[in-house]
Amino acid sequence: MSVLKVIEIMCSSKKSWEDAAETGIARASKTVKNLKSAWIQDQSLVIDKGKIKEYRLTLKLSFEII
Repeated sequence: MSVLKVIEIMCSSKKSWEDAAETGIARASKTVKNLKSAWIQDQSLVIDKGKIKEYRLTLKLSFEII
């Protein structure tokens, strides 16, 4: 039987939501071991003068407690 813990992180990118997710997961994996899954809780944009300036995500990450 495994036990998982869930944490919430916020990440952003100037390119895309996919890049924001990849960046957030890569950064979290430097300190959190055994990452198992991620799901997007929320998406938002920063808009400046009618153009998208930044993509933002709130991710929930699960990892196995050993």
